[in-house]
Amino acid sequence: MEEKRQRVDWGRLTEEMLEFIQKSPTAFHAAANVEQMLKEEGFVRLEEADGGIEPGGRFYTTQNGSAVIAVRIPAGKPEGFRIVASHSDSPCFKLKETPEIRVEGIYTKLNAEKYGGMLLNTWLDRPLSLAGRVFVKDPDSGKIVPRLINFEEDLLIIPNVAIHFNREANEGQKLNPQTDLSPLFCTGQELTVKELCARRLGISREEILGSDLYVYNRDKGRILGADRSFIGSPRLDDLQCAYAALRGFMEADCSRYVGVYALFDNEEVGSGTKQGADSTLLADVLDIVGEKLGLWENRLEERRFLQNSFLLSADNGHAVHPNHPEKSDPTNRPRINGGVVLKFQGSQRYTTDGYSAAVVRDVCRAHEIPLQDFANRSDIPGGSTLGNISTAHVSIPSADVGLAQLAMHSAFETAGVKDTEALAGLVRWLL
Repeated sequence: MEEKRQRVDWGRLTEEMLEFIQKSPTAFHAAANVEQMLKEEGFVRLEEADGGIEPGGRFYTTQNGSAVIAVRIPAGKPEGFRIVASHSDSPCFKLKETPEIRVEGIYTKLNAEKYGGMLLNTWLDRPLSLAGRVFVKDPDSGKIVPRLINFEEDLLIIPNVAIHFNREANEGQKLNPQTDLSPLFCTGQELTVKELCARRLGISREEILGSDLYVYNRDKGRILGADRSFIGSPRLDDLQCAYAALRGFMEADCSRYVGVYALFDNEEVGSGTKQGADSTLLADVLDIVGEKLGLWENRLEERRFLQNSFLLSADNGHAVHPNHPEKSDPTNRPRINGGVVLKFQGSQRYTTDGYSAAVVRDVCRAHEIPLQDFANRSDIPGGSTLGNISTAHVSIPSADVGLAQLAMHSAFETAGVKDTEALAGLVRWLL
């Protein structure tokens, strides 16, 4: 394993991460791409064979096609779990069940609703497309199965209102999601989204029994800046962390601890789903590992094992903004390309405390991984993420980290070209 880890070119991580994001327009695609990478590394699907739950084994499981839990088991007796968690979803628009709206006998636009806390104006006048999944009945098994779909072409646009019709547009415009943000689909009255999906999949529209379809930004991720120090891309929150954590997980030694990679869905809408962090998914998988390996014989031994475990919750954080530095805390001010961001909050929306901060700092110092601190201004509440939700189900020490970015929840976000490597390195050495 050590020889393999030495061959990794960490300098390529940013470009590979941008390619991963390009191939992952929805949480379903992100999970499928993670699953494929795990298979290539020899991970076995839990539902197909439980042989991976053995000393030296590796396995994974999925939930809803949008969440993934992967596990690496050491050859010897493990001392605890070492877990890294991120999420697969990003703010966007989700199509409603019957999406077509006819306008003036000229246009067809689509009825869509917000998914997550979006910066709405960033979606105007951009090339957009559709991706997600549809459900059909398999003729052989008789089961209802999903089919992933990604049109990978410029299907939609949300046109702005011309300045001539809205002279106050540059003075602060409030956008109404129902009236201002319906994507333009086509001219004419005949074409429907279901018909388009059926054509793409080579089936009849009657075969489509259900769907989960999302609007996504077609802009391609790229390296930016006069010194090539920035990256710009859709869905950096949180696919940058998801990819970095996966690479670190796959290259980790995992000789002392059971290494766990958790990719949850629905973080942007509260995590309260069967595939979210506020489910029993992670706890169920840890229980299965403990039972199959005989890691504890009673509840007391189980508690000791869990208290010797650690969860790293990885979700991007806010960099100091060049135009609004006053929005950041006076003393905890992460910068782009400053490395991993260690997040603190007194209300415990972030789980980092003195002990978990010490664990992260110890790893970063030992392996020369750049680390910086983040806290919100005391008069700005900020958001929450996966750590406190996960530890409500699995009571283990936890720290919240991320990578610094600008324009979080924009259709096109900005981050640093060097930082993906820093998080991958932290995960690699922590596990």
